[in-house]
Amino acid sequence: MKKFARCLSLAIAAAVLSVPVAAEVKNATKDEALAMIKKAVAHYKKVGKDKALADFSAKGGPFTDRDLYVYTADLTGKVTSHGANEKLLGRDLMQLKDADGKLFIVEILDKAKAGKTGWTDYKWVNPVSKDIEQKSAYCEPLDAQVICAGVYK
Repeated sequence: MKKFARCLSLAIAAAVLSVPVAAEVKNATKDEALAMIKKAVAHYKKVGKDKALADFSAKGGPFTDRDLYVYTADLTGKVTSHGANEKLLGRDLMQLKDADGKLFIVEILDKAKAGKTGWTDYKWVNPVSKDIEQKSAYCEPLDAQVICAGVYK
């Protein structure tokens, strides 16, 4: 009887442990990124630059959602907010290359300086998976800043 109970316990434990604990987290969509940018721009205009930049960098704040977050830079390439990596604040990323050697910040800033909004593709570390993944960021110039949010593909 003890042997049967032990086998039954092991079978139940194996069954319980084989069931996923939580559903897989879905990546944000392009529509969600566009909505995040719209919300960020409205917030910036409402509360001003300094407060908005602090809010964009706040961990767990309204400008981060799963793998989606707002980040900003001035037009020289200096990071002024980052919702996923506070270590980037204040750093000049003008010469930063992605995993394929692409100067994606230069591309983003060239569009911003021309007053253009749009998508830029590059490879970046996903804050959820910690893997380097293909990313597409939508960026919009505002004052002397560029406000971006991107999706991992």
